[in-house]
Amino acid sequence: MFGQAILNDNLPGAKQHHWSPYTDNGGTIVAVAGDDFAIIASDTRLIQGYSILTREQPKLFKLSEQTVLGVSGCWCDVLTFTRTLEARMKMYLHEHLKPMSTPAVAQLVSTMLYHKRFFPYYVSNIVAGLDQDGKGTLYSYDPVGHCEKNRYRAGGAAGAMLQPLLDNQVGLKNMKGGVLPDITKEKALMVIKDSFISAAERDTSTGDGVIINIITKSGVEVMHFPLRKD
Repeated sequence: MFGQAILNDNLPGAKQHHWSPYTDNGGTIVAVAGDDFAIIASDTRLIQGYSILTREQPKLFKLSEQTVLGVSGCWCDVLTFTRTLEARMKMYLHEHLKPMSTPAVAQLVSTMLYHKRFFPYYVSNIVAGLDQDGKGTLYSYDPVGHCEKNRYRAGGAAGAMLQPLLDNQVGLKNMKGGVLPDITKEKALMVIKDSFISAAERDTSTGDGVIINIITKSGVEVMHFPLRKD
């Protein structure tokens, strides 16, 4: 009877109808930059509510041999944003006869997000790559285009959970006498893998597998390792 009463539209009183153009399809991005490399990784689980849509959907988009974009959030917005960005980069390539640099890509991403500020893309972005001097660099964003340059960053569904871990293991925050050295590629890989293993234990939208892109002057190397699938 209670359920029937809830569904009866003929009952008097205020009624609320709710609809949202956004949905959160999950996904976690973690990135660490070193002296001559940048590493960015994402899980491969795509969800809607408590349903798993696919277990094999990476959230990394290779934009050039020096730049990779990690995007998570509303998957339709992810596809729209990345396709528009790739088209803008092709226009730049044909006009200037050279690929766009990582700092230029970072500025373009910021401009595109700000352009949609009144109806923002529901996405979390991290740009990873090498700058003009061959040094690793990362850029993270809020939904309306504010850009911050970082040495390490976590974003997406488990971003709030993993950022303190990176602050401790990479940034050495709140550690007495801690000297911040240049992180090695091996150390960065270990921290990223441990981060995703930890996230998969606590966050149901993160899991199944991890795709890792290692960006060096030689190009982009792709690695994969599995996560728990429950």
